[in-house]
Amino acid sequence: MTAVNDTVHAVPTDVGSLRVRVTGRGPVAVLWHSLFVDSRSWYRVETALAGQRTLVLIDGPSHGGSQPARQLFTLEDCAAAAGEILGQLGVTAPVDWVGSAWGGHVGMVFAAGQPQRIRSLAAIGSPVHALATRERLRIVPLVGLYRLLGPVRFIRAAVADGLLTPTVRADLPGAAELVTDVLRQADRKGFYLTMRSAMLGRPDLSGLLSRIAAPTMLIAGGDDPMWTAASASAAAGRLAHGQAAAIPGSRHLAALEAPDEFTSLITRFWAETGSEATPRAEGS
Repeated sequence: MTAVNDTVHAVPTDVGSLRVRVTGRGPVAVLWHSLFVDSRSWYRVETALAGQRTLVLIDGPSHGGSQPARQLFTLEDCAAAAGEILGQLGVTAPVDWVGSAWGGHVGMVFAAGQPQRIRSLAAIGSPVHALATRERLRIVPLVGLYRLLGPVRFIRAAVADGLLTPTVRADLPGAAELVTDVLRQADRKGFYLTMRSAMLGRPDLSGLLSRIAAPTMLIAGGDDPMWTAASASAAAGRLAHGQAAAIPGSRHLAALEAPDEFTSLITRFWAETGSEATPRAEGS
């Protein structure tokens, strides 16, 4: 298939107008990023993945070029928005979903609720359990302080520490800068609502696993205390076609922290699922 030029769309959805960029060639893959970063977080793997897939890169509510949230929303709302985006782009064939943290959670809901639209699912750093009490004790005060103070230095540092390993923060300063840029640029009220919706309000998703029919890979960062390789393996055992993997040297943003390992894992997974070329976004 011929290469597709980059196109950028502002797509109206029930969670607001979302910025969507389409690039690459081949079958369609949807990429939804983690909380606290935007679609730029795929930049270290984008070229390699775009050689095999037409990438639909979505900025979630209150992130990147998308509209700030104006009210609380659910993962189901985000999954419905993804379906709206694919419909407006003219994508009718099943897609490969690649989601980081928040994006993986949206992907699970999408795969369970719209099974006919998904060919495979890769969820990276996406715990299926709701926040544990010890995690809430650490995170809830930071969210409250963000609401009061905005993205002050210690909050930015705490978020970067939670997402990235110390080695990556030292060797790849651009990764931490991406986190701080997103926090600095975001609408404060919208971002606060998004943190409450996508993080504090995230339900236990364990019950969804048995409803996901598509081949699914659950990926853990080797240094992610919230989602370990053992946890991912246990969850994968509850899937109809599940497998688990870990990426050493990463915490929560493996596509940024370990791009070569990430790309190898995803492309091998795609090859194993036997995906064939399918129609792409309309007009591409």
